[in-house]
Amino acid sequence: MAISDVQLPADVESHEFSHARQMAQALAERVARALEVAITEQGGASLVVSGGRSPIAFFEALSTCELDWSRVQISLADERWVDVSDPDSNEGLLRRHLLQNAAADAQLIGLSVPAESLEQAARLASQKLASLGQPIDVLVLGMGGDGHTASLFPGSPLLAQGLDPDTSERCLPMLAPVKPQQRISMTYPLLASARLQLLAIQGADKLKTMEQALSVEPMQMPIRAFLHSPLEIYWCP
Repeated sequence: MAISDVQLPADVESHEFSHARQMAQALAERVARALEVAITEQGGASLVVSGGRSPIAFFEALSTCELDWSRVQISLADERWVDVSDPDSNEGLLRRHLLQNAAADAQLIGLSVPAESLEQAARLASQKLASLGQPIDVLVLGMGGDGHTASLFPGSPLLAQGLDPDTSERCLPMLAPVKPQQRISMTYPLLASARLQLLAIQGADKLKTMEQALSVEPMQMPIRAFLHSPLEIYWCP
């Protein structure tokens, strides 16, 4: 199965690569070009990325791209409610793999905030995001095998609010079916405001999941809410 076999909505672009390293490099170059344009036109740029292990190669490739990183703000589509020093922390992952080399000068606006509860942490993260350039210039999403994206998980108690295009919240507390279960996620309207929206997935299973998502409602598989123009999909076997 190849991405060309999937009946994508009109105007959704797809890019297929033979292996993960090739895809990571192409994705990094696409993101860097878009950030450079934003810096030239606006004086600054905002980038929102997803965490997890899959984007590490992309982060490392992007970190070596030459541009004025001091004018780039970077934030996360979601975060696990753990300390930044925890191996599960998305912010920690960014610090180790993206905020290195040329990209060390970028400004990180993380979602990790000390708080007494997950709900309070989400409120504080939402307040921090007031300083993020909006609309977001570049968004890079991933997707789980259950069709979740960011930390918008099927079955999470606040998923309907998180997917509501009219919600005023920038972040909401979310619950994942796997540990660490407590998460913070940007909401759909903030994510979907991005000028350039990219989805990076690997493997035949993820491709089948995405194809399945095209025939269901976002509450069943939240990635469905993003599978429309403007979107570019990057995929490799």
